[in-house]
Amino acid sequence: MTSVSNHLPTAELQALDAAHHMHPFTTNDELAAKGARVITSGKGVFLRDSEGNEILDAMAGLWCVNMGYGRDELVQAATRQMAELPYYNTFFNTTHTPAIALAAEIAKLAPEGLNHVFFAGSGSEANDTNLRMVRTYWAEKGHPEKSHIISRKNGYHGSSMGSGSMGGMSYMHAQGGMPIPGIHHIGQPDWWAEGGDMSPEEFGLMRAKELETKINELGAENVAAFIAEPVQGAGGVIIPPSTYWPEIQRICEAHNVLIIADEVICGFGRTGNWFGSTTMGIKPHIMTIAKGLSSGYVPIGGSIVCDEIAEVINAVEFNHGYTYSGHPVCAAVALENLRLLQDENVMDHVNNVAAPALRSALEKLAEHPLVGGMNVAGMMASLPLSPDKDKRAKFAMDEGTAGFMCRERCFANNLVMRHVGDRMIISPPLVITPEEIDIFHTRATLALDETYKQLKDNGML
Repeated sequence: MTSVSNHLPTAELQALDAAHHMHPFTTNDELAAKGARVITSGKGVFLRDSEGNEILDAMAGLWCVNMGYGRDELVQAATRQMAELPYYNTFFNTTHTPAIALAAEIAKLAPEGLNHVFFAGSGSEANDTNLRMVRTYWAEKGHPEKSHIISRKNGYHGSSMGSGSMGGMSYMHAQGGMPIPGIHHIGQPDWWAEGGDMSPEEFGLMRAKELETKINELGAENVAAFIAEPVQGAGGVIIPPSTYWPEIQRICEAHNVLIIADEVICGFGRTGNWFGSTTMGIKPHIMTIAKGLSSGYVPIGGSIVCDEIAEVINAVEFNHGYTYSGHPVCAAVALENLRLLQDENVMDHVNNVAAPALRSALEKLAEHPLVGGMNVAGMMASLPLSPDKDKRAKFAMDEGTAGFMCRERCFANNLVMRHVGDRMIISPPLVITPEEIDIFHTRATLALDETYKQLKDNGML
C-alpha cells in the first residue's frame, strides 16, 4: 500500500495529483499544466501549503469551516465514536445514539414546527431527498400531479442530477442532460446587476412576482414547492431586497406551494442567526442543511422537515435513503460542533465582534476604484468589481476575467478570496478575530491594487 507524505517535494505531489486525481469544477488539463496548490495543514483561520506559506482562508473552505481549523474537540469526538461504533446504518428498524442525539439537537435549534430530520451525506443529497419528499407528500395527499418545482436562475442547490437541476447554473445545465423534467426557473433578486433604474424595493417585488406568474402559468394545482437560498451563496452572495421574501411567502401561502429554504451555506451562524430563514423572515416547510453542521470536518447533510410533511411521510414507507444517512461518526462530530457553537457563544461573537469588524473592512474596500459596491449579511459578503462603480457597469471583456485576475492576485498574496464572475466572495470562519480581519483587509487591498494596475496596463479599464 502506498502512502503519500506531506513532506514530498511540491512538484512530486503535483505530479501525482495530475496523474490520478480528477478535481471537481475544474479543467483538469489546465490545472495539471499549472500545478495544484498543495494544502498541508490548517489552524484557526489560516492554512499552510507545501511551500510553507501561511494563507488566510476568507472562504472557510467551501463556506463550511465555521469553527475554524484544528479544533481538537472535533477530532476527539470522531476518535471516540470510531472506537465505539465506526458505522452502522439506520435502515431495517435500527438506529444509534449519535443519530438520535443529533436529530434531537437540530430540532431544538430549528424554528418552531420543524422537528424532524432526514440525514444525508451532503447538501446535494439532501436536496435530492427534498425533491422526492415533496412529490411523495403531495402524492400521498391525493395530488400526484402537484410535482413541479420552481427555483431561481443562478441559484445553487448541489451538483447531482436532481439538485443540479433545481439549481439554476446554466454552465451546469449545459452538461449531462440537466435540468430533468418538472423543474422551472425564475429570475434572481440581484438588484446590483439586474435592477437597472428601479429602486431595490421595487426590484425585489418585481422579482418575487415572477414566482406568481410562473405558478399561474403552470397551474397552482401542479406546483409542489419553491426552493431558494435565503441569501444566494455560490451565485455571488446575492442578498434580496427587503421586499422580496415577504412577497415570496405571501405568494406560496396563497397558492398552497411549499417553501424549501436551502440553508446549506446560511445555516449554523453564517448570517448571525442559527438559520438564514430567521434572518430573512422566512417560514419554510423544509430546510436543507450541510456544511456548517460539522464545520466541514466530516461530510454530513440533511433535511429539517416540518410536522405537517413528516406526519404524511412517516405514515408510509418512504423508499429513499443513503448508506451514510446519519453516519455515527459524522453525527458525533456534528453534535460536538453544535455544542462548541453554543458553549463558546459563537453567535454573540459573530453579531457583536466579527460581523461589525468585517463590515467595517468591507466598507473600506468598497472605496477602492475597482469595487462597485458591497453586499453583506453577517459573515458572508461580496464585492462586485466594476470599471464604473457609479453606473454599476460591467467590464467590456468576458464576464469573470477581472474576477479571475483578482482571485489569482489574492492567492499570490496568501489570501483565499473566491470569485463568482466579477464578484469577489468572502465567507470566513465565524471565529475570526478583528486582528485577523485586519490582515484580510491588508491582503485584499494589495490584491485589488495589483488587479487594478494589471487591468489598466492591459487597456482593460
